[in-house]
Amino acid sequence: MGETGKEEYKIQSFDSETQKLLKTALKDPSNVDLEKVANIIVDQSLKDCVFSKEAGRICYTIIQAESKQVGQSIFRRSLLNRLQQEYKDREELRTRLLQAWICYVTFICNIFDYLRVNNMPMMALVNPVYDCLFRLAQPDSLRKEEEVDCLVLQLHRIGEQLEKMNSQRMDELFSLLRDGFLLQEGLSSLSQLLLLEIIEFRAADWKMTDAAQKYYYSEVMD
Repeated sequence: MGETGKEEYKIQSFDSETQKLLKTALKDPSNVDLEKVANIIVDQSLKDCVFSKEAGRICYTIIQAESKQVGQSIFRRSLLNRLQQEYKDREELRTRLLQAWICYVTFICNIFDYLRVNNMPMMALVNPVYDCLFRLAQPDSLRKEEEVDCLVLQLHRIGEQLEKMNSQRMDELFSLLRDGFLLQEGLSSLSQLLLLEIIEFRAADWKMTDAAQKYYYSEVMD
């Protein structure tokens, strides 16, 4: 009960009718249009990065409720279809509105983190997530602090899981990040610090040592 309460709290930014729809989806999914619910959640995630960080948990709750209630996965299918549409248009999205692109990456990484099949991350999301992270590691993205920040946050969250699914692509991604850190001109001091921190984080088996935490925290605070 407490868990559902938390989900309801995260939907307060919606109008009252949409809140009612989402609350019903969380508790009684067979009584709502789940494709519409999926689109509402994705639309809001592209507009609101705070919401996109939490949306995975809401989606997980609806998927679990639907599975228990009717043994179907209409919501999950609708969600993945919409994610695929946005994925195909990701370059256009980034060009049109950088903040929406960052929200999209945050959202798809969040979905990867929460959605499971037989207690494993969904294979169908592995390459799209990697493709988004590779885009954030390109020279033009590394010159934008908000994209570097997004990249590093997602790697902190799902990097270890993602590497287990495809270690070769993680090696290639970090080769790009090392080159960016060492060779690229135009990086801000914060971006350089973030890149160095994530390179060392992975080198330490996705763990942050106390000494490193103190160092990076003090540098960011300065």
